[in-house]
Amino acid sequence: QVQLVESGGGLVQAGGSLRLSCAASGRIFNNYDMAWFRQAPGKERKFVAAIVWSGGSTSTSNSVKGRFTISRENAKNTMYLQMNSLKPEDTAVYYCASRSSRPSTVTTQGSYPYWGQGTQVTVSS
Repeated sequence: QVQLVESGGGLVQAGGSLRLSCAASGRIFNNYDMAWFRQAPGKERKFVAAIVWSGGSTSTSNSVKGRFTISRENAKNTMYLQMNSLKPEDTAVYYCASRSSRPSTVTTQGSYPYWGQGTQVTVSS
């Protein structure tokens, strides 16, 4: 089992920045993929970004490319999402997720068995 805990959400004005963290504990292996998804009010949860734990290759959705950066710190078993130039449409609950196998692409939320509780990000205009 893997436990994931997000932090760093909050209220920020448009154009501002936030950094989300996702701390992982439990049965963590170097072949895990980890990802961020977000769910806006009344909408489906959507992929934001993903990182391969070993090697560090990343994938980012077009909607946040150039503004958000995903990274990880192996020694702390922690993943980050640096969010810059935030827009009101970035308002959502942000979830981190992890998986140890790759049945599908990193954007497929159903392929992630482990999820955090979510952290709210609100961007005011």
